[in-house]
Amino acid sequence: MPLTSPALCRIRAITAFATLSPAQNTWADTLAAAKHQCDRLAAAFAQEGYTVQSVRIVANPFGEYLDTSSPAAAKQGLARIRDILGSLNQNGLRIRFAIGEARSAEEIALLPELIRDYGDLSNACVNIAADENGIPEHAQIERCTAAVQEIARITPRGEGNFNFTVNFNCAPLIPYFPAGYHRGAQGDCIVVGLETPDLLAAALRALNPPADQSAFLQAAYTAMRQALQYHADRVQEIIAATVLDGGWRYAGMDTSAAPSKNCTSMAEIYRLLRVPHFGAAGSIEASALLTRVFKTLENVRAIGFSGLMLAVTEDSGLAQASQIPTFDLRALLTYSSVCGIGLDTVPIPGDTPADRITALMRDTGTMAFRLNKPLTVRLFPVPSLKAGDITAFESDDLCNCAVLAVQ
Repeated sequence: MPLTSPALCRIRAITAFATLSPAQNTWADTLAAAKHQCDRLAAAFAQEGYTVQSVRIVANPFGEYLDTSSPAAAKQGLARIRDILGSLNQNGLRIRFAIGEARSAEEIALLPELIRDYGDLSNACVNIAADENGIPEHAQIERCTAAVQEIARITPRGEGNFNFTVNFNCAPLIPYFPAGYHRGAQGDCIVVGLETPDLLAAALRALNPPADQSAFLQAAYTAMRQALQYHADRVQEIIAATVLDGGWRYAGMDTSAAPSKNCTSMAEIYRLLRVPHFGAAGSIEASALLTRVFKTLENVRAIGFSGLMLAVTEDSGLAQASQIPTFDLRALLTYSSVCGIGLDTVPIPGDTPADRITALMRDTGTMAFRLNKPLTVRLFPVPSLKAGDITAFESDDLCNCAVLAVQ
């Protein structure tokens, strides 16, 4: 298959960022307008051979439009949104929805019940601030830890934590869930996210690799970058030729590889870069090289993470690698120093003490602010499992892997 084939580069998400008001009678029009922009782009991509996997809508902070006076009142609003989105889902494309960021202690405390009862309609994040010395806000982190533990307790196998993440140094308009959030000042806009591990693997396999390692890595970088540049250019050409409604604008593209369980594993990309297995010596060098590929595209409005994503339970190869002794939380944090995304979809023992979870979040946040990069924490405390046990997740989005120890 030629590297120019659209089959090698999927559109992981067309994400619309829209602002909902407290007036529920306006929600249908707002959500319909957002879905309409996504549908226009999806049709344009399909016409050019690109597969669109999902359309997504991200709202402003949910405390601005939901009645948060009680869990029942907030869930009544989500039921209304569910019904509206159900009526809009006419073309078979999966619609995912993010309720936006939780900002107050009361809003964070609502999240476990909202996620338990509304799952994929309750994708949410909390943005942690830092003080003038780069120290993350501890009290807010502790509230997030409590939410993570409660979600693990009240959702089957703790899978509800798939819908919740803690953000450090993350800007708005990330197209991927649940880190994406929106603030009304950005206006109505569209962001596109790609899924490119198949493309990267094909570019590496097409190489006639030199024996010298330095020359090989340079050739690998050039091959992957050229392949990704071609498709980024094509995607942006399609977007530029698609007319959006007045008031809507294209804000940019997240160039991250965004692996999933249904495409080439990032672990295979590392192997093609001559790393014996993910976590072996050479993994940091490979991570830095891949990050450079995503960061150096030309004429691309890069937004969001636009970097290397290592989502443990969304990538079959990484899930398998989790059983190798060198694969641990500290290694993942080390790789985050040269790439991203932090600690994403990482299963940990269900009885992990709150202070250990909080400390992991503080470490990740400190790294994010010290290195000025977006990092997130999405942990899955798995009830009744200990370090080394294999998960038994049932979600179609998740791979099963080893539970990682928290030291």
